[in-house]
Parts: sequence; C-alpha cells; structure tokens
Amino acid sequence: MEISLDMIKDKVECLQAYDFHELARAMEERIEINKALMLRVKQVQHQVTFDPFRNKMLYSAIVHFAVN
Repeated sequence: MEISLDMIKDKVECLQAYDFHELARAMEERIEINKALMLRVKQVQHQVTFDPFRNKMLYSAIVHFAVN
C-alpha cells in the first residue's frame, strides 16, 4: 500500500440549496473546512434558476479554492 502526500493546489466545489441563506451557510462551512487545507477562495460563480417540479427557486454556487 502506497500513501501519497501531494499538496492540493486547486479545488472546485459545487453547492446547491433551495434557500439562499442555506446556500450561504453551506459556503461558509466549506470555506472553513478548506482553510484547514490552506486553501482560500479564488473565485465564486452563482446562479439562480426556477425548479418547476418543486415550484421553488434553486440557488447554486461554484466555489474555486486555490493555495494561498
């Protein structure tokens, strides 16, 4: 068994929620977790779309983390 200790330089995470405040909370949680990996937010893209099956707005975000 071989263990690799390579450093993560870039990471992209996709988040979704039906409530904007829930999406913001999830993003803050992921930011804190990635701080432990010494990654910072490099870029955030977000989008809102209507989900006709649930009759709600669906909020999504793509968060790009990179090394400090």
